[in-house]
Amino acid sequence: MPHFRSRAIDSARVAELSDSLLEPLKPLMECSEEDFTFEHISASFYFKGKAGNDCPFVEVLWFDRGQDTQDSVAQIITEHVRTCLNNKEQDVAVIFSALVPSQYYDNGSHYG
Repeated sequence: MPHFRSRAIDSARVAELSDSLLEPLKPLMECSEEDFTFEHISASFYFKGKAGNDCPFVEVLWFDRGQDTQDSVAQIITEHVRTCLNNKEQDVAVIFSALVPSQYYDNGSHYG
């Protein structure tokens, strides 16, 4: 935990992000490297009946760490995605889903 799901970012770039994001995010999220997971989700986007209109999208599933941390994490992810795509103006969506520790199980035991 935390878990990052990426859409509209190719798998090679997600692999890059799985390395470059660790150092800046570990202290903010108070996690070790082993706690992070990165997932590439193949997705198709459509607009007005045609393929396209996609922008990089990163969904963060985590235990809530407060607004200030969330803001910092979103900024770091945005910067790293833009750098990875070599486009400093790229629109990037970052969406957080807070998980409830008592509903998150690891090896049969919950965190809460």
